Amino acid sequence: MSRWLVAIVGRPNVGKSTLFNRIIGHRQAIVHDTPGVTRDRHYAEAEWAGKRFTLIDTGGYVPASEDIIEVAVKEQAQVAIEEADLVLFVVDGSVGRLPMETELADVLRKAGKQVLLIVNKVDNDRRIPQVAEFFEFGLGTPIPVSALMGLRTGDLLDLIIKDIPAPDEEAEDTRLKIAIIGRPNVGKSMFVNALLRKNRNIVTDIPGTTRDPIDSVLRYHGEELVLIDTAGLRRRSKISESIEFFSAVRTIKSVERCDVAVIMIDAREGLQHQDLRIVELAMERHRASLLTVNKWDLVEKDHRTSSLMEKALRAKLRAHDFLPIIFTSALTHQRVYKVLDFVREIDQEQNKRVETSKLNELLGVDIQKFPPRSHSGKEVKINYVTQVKTKPPVFAFFCNDPTLVEENYKRYLENQIRAHFAFTGVPLVLTFKKK
Repeated sequence: MSRWLVAIVGRPNVGKSTLFNRIIGHRQAIVHDTPGVTRDRHYAEAEWAGKRFTLIDTGGYVPASEDIIEVAVKEQAQVAIEEADLVLFVVDGSVGRLPMETELADVLRKAGKQVLLIVNKVDNDRRIPQVAEFFEFGLGTPIPVSALMGLRTGDLLDLIIKDIPAPDEEAEDTRLKIAIIGRPNVGKSMFVNALLRKNRNIVTDIPGTTRDPIDSVLRYHGEELVLIDTAGLRRRSKISESIEFFSAVRTIKSVERCDVAVIMIDAREGLQHQDLRIVELAMERHRASLLTVNKWDLVEKDHRTSSLMEKALRAKLRAHDFLPIIFTSALTHQRVYKVLDFVREIDQEQNKRVETSKLNELLGVDIQKFPPRSHSGKEVKINYVTQVKTKPPVFAFFCNDPTLVEENYKRYLENQIRAHFAFTGVPLVLTFKKK
């Protein structure tokens, strides 16, 4: 299912980051009394009563400012509003309604989005009558909370998830969904057009031309595949941060909708920092992925170029070097359909189930050869392993003390699973339980 996107907006220092941390359950956003601490957005997965959503914390919205940072933050908040399924408009109940918040209230009304008006810092019942003044924003009934103390945040979460459909309420679409993701201007739309052999999407040289995600249906070897094309802003922005942020929001939504992610990079530039962030995002959400090196026609090469570049890419991928790498040119159509073959194979890999007897037979030998060590001096014994889930594959290891299994040993076990059973392009989840 496509996970709901919930954006938190408001002027500086009303407690947006505190509310963000309260909802996700731990301190991720920096919380400080100084206005403007949250300049970049933070996003995280949240869950309440079995329903999941993606939460975005934005910087403080300051209207009519000429400060370049505040202009950037304002732009990014507007982007978050456009993309969100639900907006939490946070105001400060301890100081009351301020004129500078009227502009943001107007923006929210015109956006036509579902809005919850959150009056924060209502730390005791004596302040509740003061909440009534916020009715003047025309955004529905104000909801008093104290994010710092956790007062009435459970009721707020009930409202947030009210309209999110439960997983079993959604009609299941069994078609293989493929997200084409990557930085702006790496050739995603041209790649989709090459697959469809028609100009389904607009293609230009301006980074960020694709404003909305566009689903296209392609029949390939008798199977219907859904292609999800994403990118950034339709217009050029003076603030490059906003383009990157918008691209990140689109990527989040597309990754959550897809079965397999095709992560596209520019062959001339290699793996950039933002490319690696996109890889991490796909891996965090346990999405099977393929690294596609596009614009291969623009690279001067000899018989060793592709192998040398692949080696360099894998060195940068580090722990994610299990991703397949393919070199393509959307312009010349070189290997564009080979990408679909890879995607179908990867999807089969993530749905693969390994017999428990085979797992224990092969991994038992590996564990004997290289047993786990503990800094505490206590012996760690792994007795049994079984695969409990597919897509993503989850392997449960039963041992005498799960807390003593170190990260490097978990990585060793993952590598051994891949050595025996491949799982090419598929992130694995290893869990450790007491025997």
